Amino acid sequence: MRYRIPTLTISALLWALIALLAASQAGARDEPGAAPLEVVVTIGMLGDLVEQVGGPCVRTTTLMGPGVDPHLYRASARDVQRLQRADVILYAGYALEGQLGDVLARFARLKPTLAVAEAAVARDDLIEVGGAYGVDPHLWMDVRLWSRTVPRIAALLGEQRPDCAADIRARADASMAQLAALHTWVAEAIETIPTGQRVLITAHDAFNYLGRAYGIEVIGIQGTSTESQAGIADIRRMAGLIAERQVPAVFVETTINPRTIQAVIEAAADQGQAVRIGGQLYSDAMGEDGTAGGTYVGMIHENTTHIVEALGGRLPPLPAALHDWAERWGIADDEAES
Repeated sequence: MRYRIPTLTISALLWALIALLAASQAGARDEPGAAPLEVVVTIGMLGDLVEQVGGPCVRTTTLMGPGVDPHLYRASARDVQRLQRADVILYAGYALEGQLGDVLARFARLKPTLAVAEAAVARDDLIEVGGAYGVDPHLWMDVRLWSRTVPRIAALLGEQRPDCAADIRARADASMAQLAALHTWVAEAIETIPTGQRVLITAHDAFNYLGRAYGIEVIGIQGTSTESQAGIADIRRMAGLIAERQVPAVFVETTINPRTIQAVIEAAADQGQAVRIGGQLYSDAMGEDGTAGGTYVGMIHENTTHIVEALGGRLPPLPAALHDWAERWGIADDEAES
């Protein structure tokens, strides 16, 4: 049984701490340009882009690490301290960060704070969903869509560190080229999956942008937010679909308990259809620091690899623009295009 501390009590404590820290640290900032820009971001997919674009001119702190579900995340006193020490705060927006959004809105009155996805991607380009979200916030699953955040990140960092602006622009251009190549590679890889098997079944609806961008049907057992729970009827319905279409594999996610997917596998077996777990996908968080999956490019690369291989496709060679990334992380040479 889970016990929850009343939200009102948590909020009151956080607001009191914000006010106390703001008062105690007023005027204590270094002169502009004296040290790397302190940037606090909410999710790893943003943090990696900030590091790539900002280079040595920024020092990035990410609040939500590997395996952390942003839908359910609650700000801690330590988070508030990190946000207070930041020069700039960046978050995705479109309600991805859930209850942390109230804290971020409060800090927006005190310092440069930007909902990057909201600033970069117009609502007309988003996928509408029901419930409290209104739109699906998992934009990073469409590489081309997510790459729109790079110029906004570069603009804000350059404004805050004018002496680094030229280097930041150059890094942003290089990042955009890399992401354009990644987008093309993902599209080519998914296209190799036989049409009848081009079905991605996961625990929750975090992959709709991937489906729309790259031509694969996406079916989540739960809704867009992990706050919802799959019922027995959902599991039976999904098992029936797997049996009817003879789907060879389903996928678990790094931020979600695999019990729902396991229940679907067992229900499909009861209907005479063997289905296996095709791999673990990154959905709302990247992999561990110091691994390929701990980068945005690596997150997408590993997801695509699992999906394509499990559903009967074949990976194309990596394009030249991704060679440096592949070499850094020891990606097999036979994946690289000569």
